[in-house]
Amino acid sequence: MSAGLVISAPASGVGKTTLTLALARAWRHRGLNVQCFKSGPDYIDPAFHAAATGRASVNVDSWAMDRATIEHLVSRGTDADIVLAEGSMGLFDGVAARGVSGTGATADIAEMLGWPVVLVIDPSGQAQTAAAIAAGLRDYRPGVRLAGVVLNRVASLRHEDLVRRALHDIGIPVFGALPRHAEISLPKRHLGLVQAEEQAEIGKLIDEAARFVVEHVDLDAVLRAAAVWSPQAAANGLNVTPPGQRIALARDAAFSFVYPHVLEAWRAAGAEISTFSPLADEAPDASADVCWLPGGYPELHAGKIAASAHFCGGLRAFAETRPVHGECGGYMVLGTALTDADGVRHGMTGLLGLETSFAKRRMHLGYRLAALAAPMPGHQAGARLRGHEFHYSTIVAQPDTPLAVVHDATGAVIAETGSRRGQATGTFFHLIAEDR
Repeated sequence: MSAGLVISAPASGVGKTTLTLALARAWRHRGLNVQCFKSGPDYIDPAFHAAATGRASVNVDSWAMDRATIEHLVSRGTDADIVLAEGSMGLFDGVAARGVSGTGATADIAEMLGWPVVLVIDPSGQAQTAAAIAAGLRDYRPGVRLAGVVLNRVASLRHEDLVRRALHDIGIPVFGALPRHAEISLPKRHLGLVQAEEQAEIGKLIDEAARFVVEHVDLDAVLRAAAVWSPQAAANGLNVTPPGQRIALARDAAFSFVYPHVLEAWRAAGAEISTFSPLADEAPDASADVCWLPGGYPELHAGKIAASAHFCGGLRAFAETRPVHGECGGYMVLGTALTDADGVRHGMTGLLGLETSFAKRRMHLGYRLAALAAPMPGHQAGARLRGHEFHYSTIVAQPDTPLAVVHDATGAVIAETGSRRGQATGTFFHLIAEDR
C-alpha cells in the first residue's frame, strides 16, 4: 500500500512545483520510494519530478482521460511509500464544460483518488485573509479533503504568526512556513519552466530546495496526513494508438514536448522508438516506417534548424514514401518558414505550406477536441482526439488541406485546424488521448 497526497494552491505561481520537488527529494533522502504525477496537461513538470525521485512521472488529466486510464497510470505508484500528485493552476480551476471525467481541475483527481490536499499559500500582501482563502477552498467542494497548509514566502516571524493563528482558529493545520528564498526559484521562459534536461545544476537546485523545506516544514506531519491508498486494477490501459511499428522520434532541446504516457503507450503496444537530433543535423532512421516531430522550442533554434541540411534533406526524402507528423513546434518545422522573435524569417523543411511568426506573439492555450477530416499516423479519418495547445506563434499562412475540425473546450471551432499535404501532417495541439 502507498500513501497519496495532492499538492495544490489557490493559483499558479505560488510554489507548487518547488514544494513537490523538495518533499520528494527530502523523503527520498530518508530512504522512501516516492512517485510523482502531474495533474493537467503541463508536459514540462514530469521531467522535474523524475529528476527529484529517480522514477518516471506522467500526466493525469480528467478532461482528456477516462477514469480507467487515470487509474492505470497511477497504479505505477503501488510500490512507492508516498505518492504526490502536483496540481496545475488553482485547486478548482478547469474549463467550463466537462470533459471525459471532469473539467481538468486538480480537485477532480483529488476526489477521484481520495487523496487529501496539501495547500501551498503565498500570503504576500495579506495576513489573516490567507486563512479565509484556505477556508473557502476547504469548504468549496465536499468530496475534496484539505489536509493542511504550507505557507510560502512569508515576510517575517510576525507575519507567519498572524497567519498561523488565523488558520489555527478555523482548524486548518499548518505544516510549515517558508521564508522568501530566491536561490531555489526555478528558471522560466515563455512556455513555463526551463526544462529539467536543459539545467545542468537541477540536482543541486532540488537538493537545496529539499534542505530548505526540511528546515521549515514538518515532513512527518505531512506524511501522516496522506491517505493510505491501494489502487484497483484498471479495466483498460493507455488510450493512445502508436503511429507505426518503428517510430523515428525527433528529440533534443528544440523537440522535447511529448507526454511520457504517450511514449509508454506506444511501447506497450509493441512499437519501437529510435530518436534523432535535428539540432545535431541528424536525419530520421531510414528503417523507420513513420517520423514524429514533437513540440518544443524551434523558435529559439530556427537558424540552426534552417542550416541543418542533412536533417532537412533527410526528412524530405523520408516523407516521399512514409508519413511524417509534427505537433506544435514540430508542425512549425514541417512548414515553409518560421519568423523568430527578432523578425528574421527562416526557411523550414517545406513539407507543408504553413508559415508561422514568433515576432507576432499571441498566446494560444487550451484543451482541444479534434475530429480528423483526413488520416494521420495511427488514426483514420473520423477519429476524435483529445489534446492541449499552448504556444505563442501566429499563423501567417496555413494553405494546405485542413487535417481536422478542431474545437476548444467550450465547443467553439478554432482556426488551428492542422494541415495535410502528401505524407506530411501536423497539428498545433499535443495529443493526450483518443476519445472513446
